[in-house]
Amino acid sequence: MQTILVTGAAGFIGANLVLNLLKRNKTEAVRLVGIDNLNDYYDVSLKQYRLDEIKRAADEASGHSVWTFIHDSIADKFLVDSVFQEYQPDVVVNLAAQAGVRYSITNPDSYIESNLVGFYNILEACRHSYDGILPDGGEGSYLGVRHLVYASSSSVYGLNKKVPYSTEDRVDNPVSLYAATKKSNELMAHAYSKLYNIPSTGLRFFTVYGPAGRPDMAYFSFANKLLHGEKIPIFNYGNCMRDFTYIDDIVEGIIRVMQKPPVRKCGDDGLPIPPYALYNIGNSHPETLLEFVDILQQELVRGGVLPSDYDFEAHKDLAPMQPGDVPVTYADVSALERDFGFRPKTSLREGLRKFAEWYKEYYKV
Repeated sequence: MQTILVTGAAGFIGANLVLNLLKRNKTEAVRLVGIDNLNDYYDVSLKQYRLDEIKRAADEASGHSVWTFIHDSIADKFLVDSVFQEYQPDVVVNLAAQAGVRYSITNPDSYIESNLVGFYNILEACRHSYDGILPDGGEGSYLGVRHLVYASSSSVYGLNKKVPYSTEDRVDNPVSLYAATKKSNELMAHAYSKLYNIPSTGLRFFTVYGPAGRPDMAYFSFANKLLHGEKIPIFNYGNCMRDFTYIDDIVEGIIRVMQKPPVRKCGDDGLPIPPYALYNIGNSHPETLLEFVDILQQELVRGGVLPSDYDFEAHKDLAPMQPGDVPVTYADVSALERDFGFRPKTSLREGLRKFAEWYKEYYKV
């Protein structure tokens, strides 16, 4: 039975990944272990809702897949080490992180604890997963972590003026602490990959959205504000462009990457060539914030969240650029398509329609 450890399992991406894996593995046994500290960065009841959905899916997959949830933080090194020792994961997907660009300006401590200390603990546990491995593998023996997949972010591109953004671009000018921690994750993973031959792949996600997403994201917070008659702030006067990527496309990309770790091999000096890779996962079709708001309002009306005569113009507040924001995100996914035969394809309208339908049902509008 393959064991997959997912950190941040109650988060937006983590929960959808676990749900998808449970639904896919109804005929092939898999053990899924999730860790999440359920912090109150946003409404904890939404995280509990996702965990309830996972439990239902796990019950349906009973007999084929096993789901275990651990309510704790990866910043606790003892906890992480004990989880690796007990469950011996074959694949680790590290999605636990303190998210949000603007929040990193006012609450930097949480980013250091989760994104740096927490990720370091995961890397150390991966490293020590190879301790005591029998030279011949040994029947039934644990061969250590075969693939570490971890979340990076499009934020690492900072004020890069070259578009679309490629993983070949230099990213040495972050404009937020959040972006700096994500770039640090990539550097740390590369060092551990080189030193300890850990196959690792970093994924730079581009503006992920969808049902049961993060309430701090624009599409979700706009829906909340409009429903309560509040104005929605549209920064940079609506001229920012975002590469909105639907959650199902993100999860499909992660699963394909999980199954194909970078190959271990040695150089002429006999030392490991880092089995390390980086990919963008984005829709490759950036939309301006004004276009995004226009589609969102249409789908909120269509979904019955807002009345057809809602005065949207009266609720728009055009505002200047915020600290830490970037004017554009735009993913070059040619490498993802080349290596995995996949590129995101869900249109913004289709994705926002599914969000509006979920929103109406969840909040009983």
